[in-house]
Amino acid sequence: MARDSQTVRTPLGVTASGIDVLDRAASILFAFRRTDEPLTLAQLSERTGLYKSTLSRLAQALCHHNLLIRLNDGRYWIGSAAIHLCGIYEAGLDLRDILVPAMKQLSTECGEAASFHVREGDHRVCLYRVASHHSIRAEVHPGDVQPLGLGAGGRVLLAFSGEEGAPYDEIRRTYVYLSVGERDAETTGISAPVFKIGQELVGSLGIVAPATRMGVEQMHRYRPRLLQVAAQLTTTLGGNGAPLLAAAAMGQGVSTE
Repeated sequence: MARDSQTVRTPLGVTASGIDVLDRAASILFAFRRTDEPLTLAQLSERTGLYKSTLSRLAQALCHHNLLIRLNDGRYWIGSAAIHLCGIYEAGLDLRDILVPAMKQLSTECGEAASFHVREGDHRVCLYRVASHHSIRAEVHPGDVQPLGLGAGGRVLLAFSGEEGAPYDEIRRTYVYLSVGERDAETTGISAPVFKIGQELVGSLGIVAPATRMGVEQMHRYRPRLLQVAAQLTTTLGGNGAPLLAAAAMGQGVSTE
């Protein structure tokens, strides 16, 4: 089948598979944004780079499978099949199977403990923990309850739950927080958020160690890798990992307390 002489545009983080018709259909579906109103054919053409004739044919096929709907005024929106697929996707997720292998790899790479915290009301709970191989280490165990306002994991959870003011505005900008002796004078930690579908916060992924072994310099060294792992987990859970990857490429102007 002959290819049209046009360049298909795809959203950030979406790459071509080499299967032309699927790439074009995907470019249409991923052209929609959460803040949009339904889109016209002209708007879809602008976002995807597809000719209107090509768009019209593909949109009809997507409507047939309920991946798109065409409104009475001719505009398009995501169809009900997306909800069906989303439900299947979420039902098959096991957080432990997704998080723990990545945490083990992170712990192996940095040589320190990796933890994952979730928010429960006005406190945080350690959901998963991978201990370091060192005999001297920060002792936190799954199920331990800790404050939200002290420590890297709690600060990140507050920031991405909408807490206002310093240091939370900065955390939302850099996607990371470095803690030196906040919760425990002898412990340091660095944490980043993990999101799921719709950029809904799942929890905070962190590296924790004794202050004698992991200072600010070491935390800055671990920061890019932590953010890369958080981005990987976010993508696996259906979120957008691109902001975390962009933050990983930033300099060292991040929040520390």
